[in-house]
Amino acid sequence: MSSIVSSAASCTIDINILAGGWEDTGLPMEEIINESIIAAIAQADIPELFAGRELEISVALTDDTAVQVLNNEYRGMNKPTNVLSFATLDDEDTPLPPAGPVMIGDIILAFETLEREAKDMGKNLREHFTHLLVHGTLHLLGYDHENDSEANIMESLEIEVLSTLGVENPYSEARFMQ
Repeated sequence: MSSIVSSAASCTIDINILAGGWEDTGLPMEEIINESIIAAIAQADIPELFAGRELEISVALTDDTAVQVLNNEYRGMNKPTNVLSFATLDDEDTPLPPAGPVMIGDIILAFETLEREAKDMGKNLREHFTHLLVHGTLHLLGYDHENDSEANIMESLEIEVLSTLGVENPYSEARFMQ
């Protein structure tokens, strides 16, 4: 297990590598995570609850088995998924501290699913990882894609954020035809 605490802009990011595969990619994990999350926060509308506060986010890099357990327990889907986000905004029973940093939630990624999806869609692993981090961060900030209107807003913002990071539109049909 590896843990890195990184502070960038007004966000502290705690990175935990909990399963194999991640470190074998050769990708600069800390750099990608920091850049992706900070870019998403910089371009998103921050909920009033968090405005002006230092934010904290936990990122867990794990495997399909762990994510499948969480996906089943919290979403009723007994299968792994690429990314799960658990937002503080979703837990009304946990009040935010009146001052100081605020933990806005956890982003959990499954290595095997991320790697498989990148390969199946002909995407660069780094770019797919970046996309899922941006996607997860936006969920922590209250964005969702439960209906077409929400999906359009969230996807448009993802495309904007990713373009600042040099990542092409992940929703472009041309990306799936490579």
